[in-house]
Amino acid sequence: MSIKEIQEEIVDEFSMFDDWMQRYEYMIELGKSLPLIEDKYKTDDNIIKGCQSKVWVHAEMKNDQIAFTADSDAIITKGIIAILIRAFSNQHPQDIIDADTQFIDEIGLKEHLSPTRANGLVSMIKQLKLYAVAYQTQLN
Repeated sequence: MSIKEIQEEIVDEFSMFDDWMQRYEYMIELGKSLPLIEDKYKTDDNIIKGCQSKVWVHAEMKNDQIAFTADSDAIITKGIIAILIRAFSNQHPQDIIDADTQFIDEIGLKEHLSPTRANGLVSMIKQLKLYAVAYQTQLN
């Protein structure tokens, strides 16, 4: 599936819920299904700067696609990174670089996060795209 198709699927899933309490619960569930980062990658180098909570992300190139794993010490934050990883993992670096993140606004995520969590969300997106830029550079 393309990034766009996955993003549309996420938007559809969130639209099934009537209120934000249900959406938060769903995000927590998504966080529980996150492909967990190995403990050896839970280092300061893999912490996303700008997040209130600790969020570790590791990226590996497999068959010209980036596979992301992550973890967080906060359940909501873990759900947020799970959504992003679902959209961007196992995709070609250039597709990640080119992808827009409009789906975040479509599900209303930014407006329902505290300012510090919203900043963390932006930092997470930036970090995933930086990994993509680094791997795309290696491919060129």
